[in-house]
Amino acid sequence: MILLKALLLGIVEGVTEFLPISSTGHLIIASAVVDYPEAKRATFEIFIQLGAILAVFWHYRTDLIELATRLPRVQKARAFVARILLAFLPAAAVGFLFHHWIEAHLFHPRVVAGALVGGGLVLLLVESRQRAARVSEMEDIGWADALWVGIAQVASLFPGVSRAGATIVGGLLVGLGRPAATQFSFYLALPTITAASLFSLLKSLGSLGAGDIAPLSVGLVSAFVSALLVIRAFLSYVQSHDLKAFGYYRIAFGLLVYFWA
Repeated sequence: MILLKALLLGIVEGVTEFLPISSTGHLIIASAVVDYPEAKRATFEIFIQLGAILAVFWHYRTDLIELATRLPRVQKARAFVARILLAFLPAAAVGFLFHHWIEAHLFHPRVVAGALVGGGLVLLLVESRQRAARVSEMEDIGWADALWVGIAQVASLFPGVSRAGATIVGGLLVGLGRPAATQFSFYLALPTITAASLFSLLKSLGSLGAGDIAPLSVGLVSAFVSALLVIRAFLSYVQSHDLKAFGYYRIAFGLLVYFWA
């Protein structure tokens, strides 16, 4: 049964991590429903998050290798990587300083429910504005634009906001086209989620035993596969659709979480 629970939670993580709907809110519900062992839950969630971010590395593997080969000789490539790092810094700094306080005070189902509903309303409001995209290619993002997206990502430290939702909305507000904002969100996830997961994992290694290998492996693989499928589908979706459906979904799911709590 523990392997089946690991499989289901891995799928939930993979499906929700990169959509603007909050993986945290979904994992709160899913973990309670399947009753995954609470003592191991935090460590397990770190592992499945690593599976999800590995899917981003795999999806963009050709582009990342090509970007790496351009770095020594192409200024635009170096500037793009620098802007990703700039966008990474605000959330990294705030998370490093306040992660204990956030974990102690904000990881409550009703807090998450409020963030889900509030984030849904923001998404609907942003998508209701008619505006022409100023930046259509991800690598053309400016320094100020990257910094603003990074500041927007700080909001995702609040459980239930959604890292993907915060960064995509931040990108839309500074004039990125929807596909460019979505792609930049994925690239920004690479340092952000990798650093956060490895930092948390180092603190949890001492609590792992031989019996944890199988469920952790199942969860990681299922998160990787499901995230890879969702990434490809979402990138195709944003080419011709807005994000209002995710806003409505967040509001409905937030209300569900609230009354469930």
